Amino acid sequence: MKKINDDLFGKIEFDMYWSGKTSITMFGRKYEVVLSIDGEEDANFSPIQRDAYTNFITNMDEIMATVELSILEYYEENVEEYRDMAGEAEADRTAPEISTIEELGNLVIPTQLIVRRVRKNGVRRIGLVCDCTWDIDNGVGVRIEDEKVEEVDYQDIVL
Repeated sequence: MKKINDDLFGKIEFDMYWSGKTSITMFGRKYEVVLSIDGEEDANFSPIQRDAYTNFITNMDEIMATVELSILEYYEENVEEYRDMAGEAEADRTAPEISTIEELGNLVIPTQLIVRRVRKNGVRRIGLVCDCTWDIDNGVGVRIEDEKVEEVDYQDIVL
């Protein structure tokens, strides 16, 4: 397993993709999450990938405020379906009726930040993976492009 200390990404190692650790703030709490960077073993990351991560870190407060609101909207759109799937006995625990971002913070935990490969369009792409109480198998994924939230859905959208 190849290991390097990258100027931007810090200590990372290669095993099919590059990974290390980073800290993000979500729901007013600091979390240490896995940092994954799509790339080859030569660690020749593109300037756009570096810009995507730098811009995310620099603008984290604004981006994460939008992420939190977007996940809340996604949850509100789908909560009845999740409550039905959970059944009456579990619904209030796994998919409670909530109305604030603070309450959402009790249901969602970020686990991974992914700096995606660059496509031909040159878009800066970041994926955020979260565990959640209402769907332990699929979790929640947030696709961020050019520092804007583009989609919230199952984790698959960013993996």
